[in-house]
Amino acid sequence: MTDTAPAEATDVERQTFADLGLPPAILQALSDVGYETPSSIQAATIPTLLAGHDVVGLAQTGTGKTAAFALPVLAAVDVTSTATQALVLTPTRELAVQVCEAFERYAAHLGGVHVLPIYGGQGYGVQLSALRRGVHVVVGTPGRIMDHLAKGTLDLSHLTHVVLDEADEMLRMGFAEDVDQILASTPEDKQVALFSATMPRQIRAISQQHLRNPKEISVQGGAKTSASIRQRAILVSYQQKLEALTRVLEVEPFDGAIVFVRTRSETETVAERLRARGYTAAAISGDVAQPQREKTIEQLRDGRLDVLVATDVAARGLDVERISHVVNYDLPIDTESYVHRIGRTGRAGRTGDAISFVTPRERRMLGSIERTTGGTVEEIPMPSAGEVNASRLSKFDDAITTALEAESARVERFRDIVAHYVEHHDVPYNDVAAALAVVAQGPTPMLLDEQDDVAARPPKRARERDDARGDDRGDRGGEDRGPRRERRGPSDATTYRLAVGSRNRVEPRQIVGALANEGGLGRDDFGRIQIRFDFTLVELPRLDDAQLARLAETRILGKPIDIRVDSGGRPERGERSERPRRDRDDRPRPRTDDRKPRHGRD
Repeated sequence: MTDTAPAEATDVERQTFADLGLPPAILQALSDVGYETPSSIQAATIPTLLAGHDVVGLAQTGTGKTAAFALPVLAAVDVTSTATQALVLTPTRELAVQVCEAFERYAAHLGGVHVLPIYGGQGYGVQLSALRRGVHVVVGTPGRIMDHLAKGTLDLSHLTHVVLDEADEMLRMGFAEDVDQILASTPEDKQVALFSATMPRQIRAISQQHLRNPKEISVQGGAKTSASIRQRAILVSYQQKLEALTRVLEVEPFDGAIVFVRTRSETETVAERLRARGYTAAAISGDVAQPQREKTIEQLRDGRLDVLVATDVAARGLDVERISHVVNYDLPIDTESYVHRIGRTGRAGRTGDAISFVTPRERRMLGSIERTTGGTVEEIPMPSAGEVNASRLSKFDDAITTALEAESARVERFRDIVAHYVEHHDVPYNDVAAALAVVAQGPTPMLLDEQDDVAARPPKRARERDDARGDDRGDRGGEDRGPRRERRGPSDATTYRLAVGSRNRVEPRQIVGALANEGGLGRDDFGRIQIRFDFTLVELPRLDDAQLARLAETRILGKPIDIRVDSGGRPERGERSERPRRDRDDRPRPRTDDRKPRHGRD
C-alpha cells in the first residue's frame, strides 16, 4: 500500500530548511547558494527520506525536486568510506550534469564528498580513473551505467540510496529494461526515491517491485500565472545582467519595480550599482530587521523609491499596487517561486510585466515554467543602444517641455543670462543651448554608441542547447552533427592563477564546474586551462569585484583556489595545457562487447 501525502504550498511559507532536520554543513551550503525556504516538494520529501522511507514523488521539472532528493542523500553519505553509496539515474546526459553540479554545490561544506557524472559520449578514461579513486555518488544515464556493470568497473554492492529522476522520461526513451536490471543489481535494503511527472502503468510496476511501502508525495503543477501579467525573457550571459537591467529600466515605462536576486549578498550589490546609475534603489533580504523592511516598503509604496532589490523570502506578503514590473535578475530555483515572484505585479485589476534574465544553461528551466504555469514567456532581445538613445532623447525633450511650462520665471532669468553671453561672445543661441546641455549632462555621454553595441549581443551558446532534451543515445547511430567549432575562449581574456594543480589531482572539468557555478560563468567564457604541478592558469573574461568576492571562498577538491590575476609570463613549453572538455559527438562507435544494442541505450 502506498501512502499519499500531498504537499501544500501554504506549509512552505512557515518552514525553513533548518526545520527539516538537515545537518549544519548542508544548511551552510544552502545559505551560500541563497536558498532560504523549501519548495513544496522539498518540505514534504526531505523529512520523509531522512526518516528512512522510500518515496514516490509526483512533480514536474522545476519544482525543486533535485534538492528534495540530493540533500537527504548527502546527509547520509559516509565520507570515511570510498564506496559508492548513492546512485542517481537520469534520462539524459544534460540532466546528469545538472544533477551532479547540484550535488557538488550542496556538498561544499561536507568535506571530501566525491560525485561523478557518467553518461554516453564521454570518454571512459575519465570515468574509470574516478571510479578507481572512489566516488560516493554516481549520477548517470541507464545505458552507460549498464556498460560499467557489464565491464565490472562499477560496484553497486554498498549502495544505500537509489534515485530515479524523471522516471517516466526514462521509460519513454526505452530505458525500462535497463532500469529494471540496474535496480535488480543493487542491495535489497537500499532506500529508493522515484520521481516522475506522471504515473503510467510501468512506473507503478517499478514502484511495486523495487520500493518498500513508499510514501507517495504529490505536488500539483497547478500554480498558474495571471493572464494580466505579460511574461518576457531575455537571453543573457551572467556578465550582461547588470547592463540588461539598466537598459530595461531605461526603455520600459515603469512605475515601481522589484528586482529578484538569488542571494542576500547580491541584493545590496545590485542595489548599489543601480544607485550609482541614478536610480533610487534599496535592498531587502531575510537579514533586514522588520522596522527597516517596513520603512523601505513604505518608501516604495509612496514613490520615494523606484526599485526594490529583494530575495524571495523578503518579498513574501509584499503588496504594493504601484509595482508595474518584476525583474527576475536570477531565475528562481522552482516554478512555485516564479509564480510567487511575478504575482507581486498585476494586482487589483491592473496589468503587469515580468521580465526574466535567462542564461543559456537555464533555458530548460524556462520551458518548465511555461509547462507548469500554463503561461507563455516571450523571448525578446536586450534593448538596443538605439532604443536606449530614443528613450533618453524623449525624456530630455520632456524635461525641457516641463521646464518651459512649470518654471517660466526661472527660464526668463536664464534667458537674460544667455542673451548676455551671446551679445558679448558672438555665439549662436543654438551653440549656447548645446553647451548648457553638456554642462547639465556632466561627463557621462548622453547617448550610447549604436554602431558597435557589443553589450546587447546575445551570449554565445557552448554546444547549442536549444534542444535541451536531446537524449543520451550517442552510441546508436543518432544524427551525425558534424565537426564542432573549436572554442576560442573570451576575446578579452585575462589569465587568472588558482592555487590548485596536478599535485591535487585536479581536472579541467572540476575547474570549469567550480568557477562556472560560483562565478556565474558560461562554458564559452573559458579559454586555455594550464594545469601545472602546484597551480593552474585559466583564461577568463575580466572578473568584476562581485564575482571575485563570490569566488574568494571557493574550494576545489577541498582546497581554497585563492584566485588572482596572474602576473607571470607565458607558459613554459611542455607544460600541460587543456581546454575544458566537451562531450564528443554522437556518431556511432564500435561496441566493446558482443551484446546487441537495445533501444534506449546510450
